[in-house]
Amino acid sequence: MSIWTRIAEALSALAQGEPLSVVFEKLQGRVDNHPELTVGFTIAVIALGAKIAKADGQVTRDEVTAFRRVFTIDEAEATNAARVFNLARQDVAGFDSYARKIAAMFGEGHRDVLEDVMEGLFLIALADGAYHPGEDDFLREVARIFGLTESCFRALRASFVEGAPRDPYDVLGVPPGTPIEEVRAAWKAAVREHHPDRLIARGVPEEAVKLSERRLIALNAAWEEISAKEAA
Repeated sequence: MSIWTRIAEALSALAQGEPLSVVFEKLQGRVDNHPELTVGFTIAVIALGAKIAKADGQVTRDEVTAFRRVFTIDEAEATNAARVFNLARQDVAGFDSYARKIAAMFGEGHRDVLEDVMEGLFLIALADGAYHPGEDDFLREVARIFGLTESCFRALRASFVEGAPRDPYDVLGVPPGTPIEEVRAAWKAAVREHHPDRLIARGVPEEAVKLSERRLIALNAAWEEISAKEAA
């Protein structure tokens, strides 16, 4: 049984007028080793995508298109995905409720998946060509709920939002004043982590894989800036 078949069954079990958040109370079981493969995770991610699209007060066609690209919704499953998307927009449960459901599925070793979700949300937020203060508040709070640091959030924002402050230490995930040897190690580790081949192996959507080139440029620029200061 495909995950979309299970999602369709979960949605059909909703009584008339019940919100999408009720689905989580009815779901049974989970895949402990791969929570990102569960119905709950898929629904929660779609719900967050719908909520961020609405965060600036309106949902544009560009944002919906970006959502379908980022989260790789096949044509055959478009109807089910659209129903989840629309139910999430109407749900009285806030975006923070869905973010907490996602965070609860993952332990310390799954930060990469949570960062992938954040990157997808940034793409949707920027699909209409603007970055609204409401979207910034939304994404900052999701990052906090996910357990990502403020510096991690700033680094993600700097990778996507033109004109956002770009602190090279934030980009590399190290505090200012870190010894240059440790900065170099962090840079090399980040380059390995965000290499396109590694992302493909993790099953990251094609649209997000393309963004890895931008991330690598930012990582290399941060290292060059810090190392140049050290050499001066």
